[in-house]
Amino acid sequence: MAIGTPRPSSLTPNTSNLFIESPLPQSPGPSSMPSPSPTRSPRIVSATPRIVSPSSGNVSPLRSPPISLEQPSNKKSRSKSSKIFRRFRSVFKSFPIINPTCKIPVSLHGSRAPEGHIHGGTRMTGTLFGHRKTRINFAIQQNPRSIPNLVLELAVPTGKLLQDMGTGLTRIALECEKQPSDKTKLIDEPIWTMYCNGRKVGYAVKREPTEDDLSIMQTLHAVSMGAGVIPTEVVDPPDGELTYMRAQFERVVGSKDSETFYMMNPDGNNGPELSIFFVRI
Repeated sequence: MAIGTPRPSSLTPNTSNLFIESPLPQSPGPSSMPSPSPTRSPRIVSATPRIVSPSSGNVSPLRSPPISLEQPSNKKSRSKSSKIFRRFRSVFKSFPIINPTCKIPVSLHGSRAPEGHIHGGTRMTGTLFGHRKTRINFAIQQNPRSIPNLVLELAVPTGKLLQDMGTGLTRIALECEKQPSDKTKLIDEPIWTMYCNGRKVGYAVKREPTEDDLSIMQTLHAVSMGAGVIPTEVVDPPDGELTYMRAQFERVVGSKDSETFYMMNPDGNNGPELSIFFVRI
């Protein structure tokens, strides 16, 4: 062998290996594809659910388990029973008014008796949530483990509404214009004029539940009622803490153009009270 001639077994480079390790994009066959180098293997980063403020667009990550909420069921038996109750109530109202000897005490501050279904409606789960400095959201579910039937973005900041609820009874009236040829269900109306305790405060908007809404509902799926702060990865959020308040609501359907959601307090105590009226005029 001549001096200076490389040995094929040890010094001659492998042409196929050089071709595969070239930085240029190549498309080698699956049989000739070598195993990737450990230093060049891509990292797998798990995605974290994020809560996006609808008004400001700020993002604050939220740690939550995978979403396992159930689809709401359509129960026609309750609707039939509510129709029977409304018919009975209309007949009962036609009776003459008689002053009883023993009057039932009624509190002027909004405290109600501990019995359930006092209005003859359907009990549902309602959740108020949002960052303290942004607009509050209101979600209605059949139960804490179901997908929301209704999500509304109200026209008041979260901290302001929760503060007003702590001082006494809060009444929210949502009005929309009635169209003669429109057959849209009442709670499916897209936009509402909002009044809080008789004062016009802006507009409420109905929207479909987003992934961020479902992440919050999944985080609170074990909570039947209560209030608190949902922890996030942001230490000091610019829009304030992500707060929530969950309670049982009673849905009363007056007609196709009027519905009401009454907040129910456990044991009839003097806690926060809220009534939300939907009216189409």
